[in-house]
Amino acid sequence: FKQLRAVAMEIVHLPVMLREVVELLRLRTGGTYMDATVGGGGHSEEILKHIGPKGLLIGMDRDAEALKAVKKRIKDKRLVLVKAKFSEIEEVAKGAGIEQANGVLFDYGVSMPQLTGPERGFSFLSGGPLDMRMDRDEPLSAEDIVNEYPEKELARIIYEYGEEGRSRKIARFIAAKRRGHRISTCRELADLVASAMGGRRGRLHPATRTFQALRIAVNDELGEIKRGLEGVLKVLAPGGRLVAIAYHSLEDRVVKTFMKESRQGGFLKVLTKKPLRPSREETIKNPSARSARLRAGEAI
Repeated sequence: FKQLRAVAMEIVHLPVMLREVVELLRLRTGGTYMDATVGGGGHSEEILKHIGPKGLLIGMDRDAEALKAVKKRIKDKRLVLVKAKFSEIEEVAKGAGIEQANGVLFDYGVSMPQLTGPERGFSFLSGGPLDMRMDRDEPLSAEDIVNEYPEKELARIIYEYGEEGRSRKIARFIAAKRRGHRISTCRELADLVASAMGGRRGRLHPATRTFQALRIAVNDELGEIKRGLEGVLKVLAPGGRLVAIAYHSLEDRVVKTFMKESRQGGFLKVLTKKPLRPSREETIKNPSARSARLRAGEAI
């Protein structure tokens, strides 16, 4: 795990599909843009290079620690940082005095500092607390779901959000274990899931899908993505660009459906018939980009 963290720290600021993002956002001098997922600040840093001295960039993130790190790293008055969720994008724009934005970027998924910080509880490789909250001010944690949700509901979450075929068996193992004591660490849950799955087989850790499911449930990620995209239609100027990067099929499905419905409704011109994928060169340099799928549209 220490080796993973060391490698992650080296690539933490590498923005995913940077060239494609810059081209599709069609950045211009004096423009107003929103980076709805600041994360490590890589995309924001590049956007600032293209918008000139009178440009404005609103950087959003629900993770206060991410915002604190970016504020320390990027000293630029053109970057305004706001702690907010995707669903609050319209309110953020109004609060910043923005009537219309020239472009909005979403980069979904977990950031490297979240994934590699044991105290954040996102990784099955860590022995940290079972947390998974992107916003640590929120009351619901993964530990609450694992220990307090009914077995049937737990199975549903693991099946729907993790696309895990053995969700019922995993939920049954969890329910049996928690009768004796509260499951409170990532490693304990990962080992339990591995036991339910009959041990490790192949490259994928047995707990991967279960951890993904819990993370999505804790942060209401799919709901936030949907509401954030709906808010973009009220924020973008005519001709403004939307760029969204997803990392698994559930996220990408929400984006694809939104763009299809927005195109049919006459609100959006779809710029990517199929999702763009990172180049082989990029995935070698930044392995975390390998599952990225980028879609883009233009407000009508």
